[in-house]
Amino acid sequence: MAPNTDNLTAVLHGIEDLRLEQRPIPEIRDDEVLLEMDCVGICGSDVHYLVHGRIGDFICTGPMVIGHEAAGVVCKVGKDVKNLKIGDRVAIEPGVPCRRCDFCKNGKYNLCPEMAFCATPPFNGNLTRYYAHAADFCFKLPDHVTMEEGALLEPLSVGVHACRRANVQLGSEVLILGAGPIGLVTVIAAKAMGASTVLITDLVEDRLTIAKNVGADLTLKIEKTDKEEDILKNIAKLLPNAPDKTIDCSGVEITNRIAITATRSGGCTVIVGCGPPNVNLPLISAMSREVDIRGVFRYCNDYPTALALVESGKCNVKQLVTHHFDITETKDAFHTSRHGLGGAIKVMIHVQPRDKNNPVKF
Repeated sequence: MAPNTDNLTAVLHGIEDLRLEQRPIPEIRDDEVLLEMDCVGICGSDVHYLVHGRIGDFICTGPMVIGHEAAGVVCKVGKDVKNLKIGDRVAIEPGVPCRRCDFCKNGKYNLCPEMAFCATPPFNGNLTRYYAHAADFCFKLPDHVTMEEGALLEPLSVGVHACRRANVQLGSEVLILGAGPIGLVTVIAAKAMGASTVLITDLVEDRLTIAKNVGADLTLKIEKTDKEEDILKNIAKLLPNAPDKTIDCSGVEITNRIAITATRSGGCTVIVGCGPPNVNLPLISAMSREVDIRGVFRYCNDYPTALALVESGKCNVKQLVTHHFDITETKDAFHTSRHGLGGAIKVMIHVQPRDKNNPVKF
């Protein structure tokens, strides 16, 4: 499968400066594969780089290829690659660690200080026609799993990792704050892991409707004018015993605080959403009630689980995709995602014609 010369690529040159341009087709190392990209989902972090040029300490100082939620087809393999062959359809785990440091050796490779993560400065992403990636971080898709589902393994892995960090298990009562894409995949993961009750909150009614469709048992619409204590009272009405697991997917100070205060004594609060670097939190309340507070940074060892959940049919992520665009329409796709036009949840950019690489047509 020889690549052609067209390598149209979405490149972020700075704040509000997203361009489509031709780039050289990359050469691959011995342990890499060259992928003909199929589809790439737009993540909130992609939009954040476009609007702000940075996320925390990760600052976009030069041209950067955008995109990291992706799937593609192998069109060339390095000489040392044994697990893949030309024509394989794969989901791409976008972070490649050093594999040598203590974090990597202990299985926490998401904390590797040398992590090369797609579309996180200074590393390029994969919204491009051809992309080179480490073969051991590509996961072959079964025929009945679509390329779009392959791309959605990335956000689903965040949800799986968050639920693992919270120790969600059979019978857990889970509160999820925020019904954006990450909140929704966390609902999916929590129910798949055995949560008996999942309550999710959001400001937008349409998102709560989708949350119910993907498995949420209870929803709570919050108004911007609601006071913190009133939100806590409304949560308590719906979950009288209090949640033993709370996962904050919003990342704003008030939800950080609510997450801790709402959690049952002896329970666990997990912070997924990225907010300001310094916030005012009820730490004494957490301490005196032995509420554990845990962070989540991406994921590690979660892609195989995410794929197994989708492959088995236990997780339906396809309904999260609300909008489709061709790569030539990338700017329109980002505009739609950024402003939530048409009730956008997950916007998918197709580098190739939709369903071209799905053996089973949907």
